[in-house]
Amino acid sequence: MPHTAPPPPRMTVTGATLVIAPPSHPRHQPPPPRREPGPYRRLFALPGTRAFTAGNLLARLPMGMFGISAVMMIAGQRGSYALAGAVTATGLAATALVAPWTARLVDRYGQARIAVPATLIAVLGSLSLILCLRSGAPAWTLFASYAATATTPNIGGMSRARWTHLLRESPSAHHTAMSFEQAADELCFMLGPVVAAALCSAVFPEAGTLTGAVLLLTGMLIFTAQRSTEPPPSRAARDTAPLRGVRPLLALFLPLGVMFGAMEVASIAYLDAHGLGAASGPVLALQAAGSCAAGLLYGTLRPRTLPTCLAALTAAMALPWVAAATDSVLLLGCALLLAGMATAPTMVTAMSRVHAATPPARLNEGMTLAVTAILAGIAAGAATAGWLVDHAGAAPTYALPAAAALTALALGTWWSRPVTRTR
Repeated sequence: MPHTAPPPPRMTVTGATLVIAPPSHPRHQPPPPRREPGPYRRLFALPGTRAFTAGNLLARLPMGMFGISAVMMIAGQRGSYALAGAVTATGLAATALVAPWTARLVDRYGQARIAVPATLIAVLGSLSLILCLRSGAPAWTLFASYAATATTPNIGGMSRARWTHLLRESPSAHHTAMSFEQAADELCFMLGPVVAAALCSAVFPEAGTLTGAVLLLTGMLIFTAQRSTEPPPSRAARDTAPLRGVRPLLALFLPLGVMFGAMEVASIAYLDAHGLGAASGPVLALQAAGSCAAGLLYGTLRPRTLPTCLAALTAAMALPWVAAATDSVLLLGCALLLAGMATAPTMVTAMSRVHAATPPARLNEGMTLAVTAILAGIAAGAATAGWLVDHAGAAPTYALPAAAALTALALGTWWSRPVTRTR
């Protein structure tokens, strides 16, 4: 074996004396400082979080698929967009009535025990809709079948409840988790319609509904199988008293829903008037993409107050109105991107107020009530915007989401004070 000569000694001077310093060796050098993992890496290092998040995303994607799939399927089979719109509107109304009760049962008896059978009922409703269309059944069967999908559990609320259960002692990590959930909402509602439209157009009209049903059931089974992260059921959830602390916030979520519904209808009408038609999807997706990116970034920053977020949202929602007046699709796309970037921080901060106002034992119910208020606002905003488009044109209709954001700012500023948690 060859002999390796030791490194030559180093000379150093101490005072007026020349001494031999001990040889240096790489292994005697201090190791480089370890880089601190980012907030999202720390979040998903918790046991079980990756598994329930995977199921959560699978089950959440169909939330953006079912509506457009039903419209394309019914209109294609029966040749009536009016019927398709009425059926989906009935399903939305049924969801507003049924979802809070489903959420209360989830809080009372546990996620796995309630969510799985509720999902099965919803999946059977989707399959029944397909069979009724294929067999030429009366129109009322379409309404009944789609109404059965209202039992779909609020997967976003259940996921947020798990994070709240796991991160009780870490407010900063909880803020990061809520930001991630909002970004996941935006991602799924951005990708869902695109996937559904592609399946219904390229495969067969029922493909979007079938795929959504499979994803919903598979994701819910994966999600509920992660029992180690599931919040325990609470007897306090049996309390049927109204969530008084949440009521003012529901009034805040209504204009936010109007803003979302009106913005979508105004943008579709504006882009259609400029000859984009079916190619308007990428432009519409810019708002959701901006919100998704801003949500992930907001999770790494210090939370802002609700009035601050609402003020930024109000300013951002005026941008599409200004851009539409210039008659430039490019400027409108940029304005939608910026408007979306103001959306996620506002929703994360508003949802955190719901957390503060809701007893822990009824958290899923409180979150579902907020979502229900948003859905009601979306329906009202879409209907009002449609009337404005017919009577005033697409560009002036952008004033409606701007006005809705201003209303939300007024309400948020008025009610922005410490919330007393009810027990």
